[in-house]
Amino acid sequence: MAALLAGCASPPSTPAASGAKPAETTTGARPAIAPAVPGRAIPDDATIEPRFAKWVADFRATARAQGIGEATLRSAFDQVQYLPRVIELDRAQPEFTRTTWDYLDNAVTPQRVAIGQDKLQQVRAEADAAAARYGVPPAVVVAIWGMESNYGSNYGNTPVIDALATLGFEGRREDWARRELLAALKILDSGDIARDRMIGSWAGAMGQTQFLPSNFLAYAVDADGDGRRDIWGSMADVVASTANFLSRSGWQAGVPWGAEVRLPAGFDYGRADMAVRQSSTQWAAEGLRAIDDQPLPELADASILLPAGARGPAFLVGPNFRAVLRYNNSTNYALAVSLLAQRLGGGPGVQSPWPRDSAALSRSQMVELQTALNQRGFATGAADGVVGPATRDGLRRYQRSVGLPADGYPSAELLQRLQRP
Repeated sequence: MAALLAGCASPPSTPAASGAKPAETTTGARPAIAPAVPGRAIPDDATIEPRFAKWVADFRATARAQGIGEATLRSAFDQVQYLPRVIELDRAQPEFTRTTWDYLDNAVTPQRVAIGQDKLQQVRAEADAAAARYGVPPAVVVAIWGMESNYGSNYGNTPVIDALATLGFEGRREDWARRELLAALKILDSGDIARDRMIGSWAGAMGQTQFLPSNFLAYAVDADGDGRRDIWGSMADVVASTANFLSRSGWQAGVPWGAEVRLPAGFDYGRADMAVRQSSTQWAAEGLRAIDDQPLPELADASILLPAGARGPAFLVGPNFRAVLRYNNSTNYALAVSLLAQRLGGGPGVQSPWPRDSAALSRSQMVELQTALNQRGFATGAADGVVGPATRDGLRRYQRSVGLPADGYPSAELLQRLQRP
């Protein structure tokens, strides 16, 4: 995507561009980006080249032993290049984060909606065929397409073989990179794509909806019947492969992703957690209402999502929201895809106001908050600047102890309170 980083097709910036963050943990189409290793200089090319060539030769022998053909190995490795920029991007760790509303402001723009509605009509036949086969609505697939590559306008220009060989050689994520590189060789060996067309992001994600090679092998589909799975140039293959990914990740046909809701007075914000699931009927019995006062969508196991804490909008989300999370394990991403799909279908955006006077904590501020919680006995685990379940649990316990809504949302106000003597 041109303006956003949802598909990791563009380099990270500070603050991080919206879409999948460079340091974001992903479990679906793209890799988990581990924390950067500070203080490690990138050696100059003169030092690297002989060692890189040795690594490639060793990997080539391993791939040959696993059945990769000689023609494929020559195509892949005879002109392979070490890419220093890939290492720079892999080690990049953004100091600043973005609020959910800032993310959505950039991800679900009027322009993206308008272009997406036009693109939806352009690929209607292919998307309808995929929907009939996999049960995933065309608008959802097109929304992912929009998020990942700005509807195919930018899915990266880095040779996947070079990127993965560079990451494997560097060593910080060698096991992962070796697995993905072998998967990429299998794709070349099968004839799905030529090496010079196998391009993508710096992290190895490929094609218009940014599949890692291993996920290409698992989910890519030859929908146009030409004998190749082409997620770069065939829209039939792009939309079918993306729908297949979601279907195999638990997508339920005919079930909505969720809805924006209004919480009842006295609601226990500690229950707004993806691990707390019950039917929408049960939530309604507790006083939960749709924001437009319509009946809640019928969901068998739904959770309440508060992406901006107690002061922001609330959403009831179900299994299809979780399926999008498996594509990219970021609630901001899943919410953006869901809302973009809703807008493409003529539905509304977010109705409740965001707390725009609240700034996002930087990574170092998050470390300070986690450290302060640990010191006060509200354990959050390692103070690494990453907000996970342990941090939210520690925050909730602290909030309850001082009589605040236990929404687990890290804010500047909470940090200031924790830092008082």
